Amino acid sequence: MILVTGATGHLGNAVVQHLLKTIPASQIAILARQKEKAIAFETLGVTVKLGDFDDTNALQAALSGIEQVVLISGTDPVHRLQQHKNVVDAAVAASVKRIIYTSIAMESLATSHNQFLMESHFKTEAYIEQSGLTYSFFKNNLYTDTIPLFAGDNPFAHGITLPTGSGKVAFAWRNDIAEAIAHHLLQPINSNQVFQITGNVAYNFEEIATMLSTLSGKQVTFTHVDATTYENMLQQVGVPTPLIPVLLGFTADISNHQHQAVATDLEKLLGRKPTEMAAALKTMYHL
Repeated sequence: MILVTGATGHLGNAVVQHLLKTIPASQIAILARQKEKAIAFETLGVTVKLGDFDDTNALQAALSGIEQVVLISGTDPVHRLQQHKNVVDAAVAASVKRIIYTSIAMESLATSHNQFLMESHFKTEAYIEQSGLTYSFFKNNLYTDTIPLFAGDNPFAHGITLPTGSGKVAFAWRNDIAEAIAHHLLQPINSNQVFQITGNVAYNFEEIATMLSTLSGKQVTFTHVDATTYENMLQQVGVPTPLIPVLLGFTADISNHQHQAVATDLEKLLGRKPTEMAAALKTMYHL
């Protein structure tokens, strides 16, 4: 039995959908906070276990009889380390055979401008390593799916304005990552493994603008600005205040080449080339 956390979110849901293509629904369970959000999974025959990362009793009950756990990293930057520890502790108590954790691919936490957000990934990895559980870490680069968050929903009208300079990112398509996790779950459990999950090519936003121009037939410009100008822009367009420092941190890290490294692990796990940037842009921008 495989249990997937975060299954009502994008990545967790995609993992479940890929698993359903190869194994019976009776071998899949999800952890959900609210039953109403998990009705679609029950309809498919997936077992729904109610609970959340903060409820240790519910976690212990949910993981009873589970062989593998996919721990999709939590979204609460303040509390998620302890939440992750709760899942790991429950997995140890349930004698889970393998835990898969979705972490982050980056050059250096020490030089990151998003240390507060990112350090919980590294601390979770360390806690899992110390737990004695067999583990697999999927160190995921930034999702290709997040490009509109940086470039905007309509770069054809406004261009792309960012403080990222020539910094590149080896973006990875979220559905590819989900498929890779599903493939890995069906492999023998025989060792600890760490995967660097990236696309096969790193792009900067000027190159993405050029690609969007080619795909759309409309001129998409890229303009580099300083961080203060970018912060003012975010405030003017009404970006929620808590999200602004996160975007500033990511753009600073991109400018400093934190997410530029390319690895071939994703291609090996998929058994094919990852989704190309042009295809992803067509999908995201309906081209």
